[in-house]
Amino acid sequence: MKVQKPIRLRDFIEDGDGWLYAVSTYDNSERAGCTLRYVPDEEGDRVTGDGRRYRKVDFDEAFFLVAHKKPAYRDVFHRVPLSDIRRVLKPEEEIDRIAARDARVRRLLSLFSLPPGSIGCTGSFLCGLENEASDIDLVVYGDYWFRAVEILRDATGNGLLEPIDEAMWRRIYEKRKPELGFDEFLIHEKRKWNRGKIGTTYFDILYTRSYADALCVPHAKGRVLGRGTIEATVTDARFSHDSPAVYRVDHGEVSSVLSFTHTYSGQAREGEVIEARGVLEEHGGDVWLIVGTSREAKGEFIRSLTLLGQD
Repeated sequence: MKVQKPIRLRDFIEDGDGWLYAVSTYDNSERAGCTLRYVPDEEGDRVTGDGRRYRKVDFDEAFFLVAHKKPAYRDVFHRVPLSDIRRVLKPEEEIDRIAARDARVRRLLSLFSLPPGSIGCTGSFLCGLENEASDIDLVVYGDYWFRAVEILRDATGNGLLEPIDEAMWRRIYEKRKPELGFDEFLIHEKRKWNRGKIGTTYFDILYTRSYADALCVPHAKGRVLGRGTIEATVTDARFSHDSPAVYRVDHGEVSSVLSFTHTYSGQAREGEVIEARGVLEEHGGDVWLIVGTSREAKGEFIRSLTLLGQD
């Protein structure tokens, strides 16, 4: 298969059997790193515009299916060879078609008046498999993401969008299942401005690097040194909203804290002191603290002690 643009984080791919995967990595030059999300099913409750039925699979079932039916794809993420990819769905290329069929997305696009190619929509909407209960996953590329966050904050402050109410925050909290208590979770979340509400629908503004940014972000597992908890000052948070979220830190042993769960993206800013708990891995002589080594990151977290007034 000939790919016109690099496959990157938050694209979707379809394999020869019609399985749909969310791209989870940037290093996709030979095999796309992704996670299985939808499989064809005649009894499925998700239906495309041309009548094909699918069902959504959760994290555990996705890895079970791949392990038993496509073991060659097994890795830290699912790894699909480019030769096995039938189709690549890119959020920024499909956004106009998505907006044409959904009034909520049209309204959001009118608010986020960003240049073509800098904003898209991923998840079920990208696959044409959304339903009335689907959240909207907007994607904004490169530095335009920071502009989008400003627009969301201003639009909410000016009454163009409703603020997220406590009931929705509770729903988000229950979905993410963080190690932080609800009040502490909320303190961190409210200053990010990467989540919003349109009517009764929740939406995210997800960061993805632009094509101009270096796309070779390592996702290979390092040598595991054990579990650890550190306190450190963040020296670089430029990619703290990426996946993985990257926090360079000033610490005697650990050079970076990486989060593979969206819960802890944008959790701290440069100059802040964080407490982080996760798994220590060695990467080329550096030690990284990895948060999000399981789906729900049990026992793992990042908190800004500065934000909480505890530094």
